[in-house]
Amino acid sequence: MAMAMAGTATFSISSATSIFRTSSSLKFSSKPVLIPMRFSPKTQSPPRTLRIYALTSNDIKVGTNLEVDGAPWRILEFLHVKPGKGAAFVRTKMRNYITGNTVEKTFRAGSTIEEANVFKESKQFTYKDGSQFVFMDLNTFEESRLNEADVGDKTKWLKEGMDCNLLFWNGKIIDFELPITVQLTVVDVDPGLKGDTASGGSKPATVDTGAVVNVPLFVNIGDEILVDTRTGQYMSRA
Repeated sequence: MAMAMAGTATFSISSATSIFRTSSSLKFSSKPVLIPMRFSPKTQSPPRTLRIYALTSNDIKVGTNLEVDGAPWRILEFLHVKPGKGAAFVRTKMRNYITGNTVEKTFRAGSTIEEANVFKESKQFTYKDGSQFVFMDLNTFEESRLNEADVGDKTKWLKEGMDCNLLFWNGKIIDFELPITVQLTVVDVDPGLKGDTASGGSKPATVDTGAVVNVPLFVNIGDEILVDTRTGQYMSRA
């Protein structure tokens, strides 16, 4: 006999048969009871990060990507201006990812602007095919190609096997980023200063990518050095 009732059932047994003789021997508590139940956890997919593309001019900072007049731009400089008379505004200097042009533009304080949906993917520079630089996704082995004009001056720091970030917008590559620090080999130095161990001076040295870097006087041919790709300056020996 099955009984489905809320609460906790308490049985008082006066004899072996009393439970069957009278219903008064079956007592129920009036207090509600919480019955713990065990559930099998569901497999959850990784949380998605939702990006909100609506910004205001107050969100502008160096490195912010904006979409202006249907093109992606990167903020290089900004300044919040609050004049004595008139409305506050933000003065910016920004670069067009597509054309490379740099312009100055002002935004009214608090005005709504659109963030450009620019995202990065890590790729490895594998080889140069004619005038094209070939980058490979090491997970999918898919190749992406950039022309010499797209690479520009960055080619002087680029070596095969180097991991870089390719920037995409609307499914197109619009730029790429080198590692901040690269390790290069000195292949030539001024012969008159070769082997000089004096401190406090510097000399030009040619590295294996063809770039020329000012290095301390003690650096010789064959030395491995670290260079900051943002400034082109020598950092230290590797």
